[in-house]
Amino acid sequence: MRVLFATLLMVSSLVAGFFESDTKEAEKMQQQEDQRLCKLFTDKAEKYRENMRNDDLAAATLESYKKRAEVYCSKVKHS
Repeated sequence: MRVLFATLLMVSSLVAGFFESDTKEAEKMQQQEDQRLCKLFTDKAEKYRENMRNDDLAAATLESYKKRAEVYCSKVKHS
């Protein structure tokens, strides 16, 4: 019975460390993706502004790019 208890304790401690490293890796990957999307939408908004038409649809598209850039850039700054 002691051997079984010791084995279960050892396995649970090993698994706990495994999931913790997975969580850290996932957070790191999410941070990198947020940085990539922040840069992408910031660049996209700047380029679109330079060549955009003068109508409501173009203005709405530009605002959409700006809002998405703001969302992803705020995630990067808070992390």
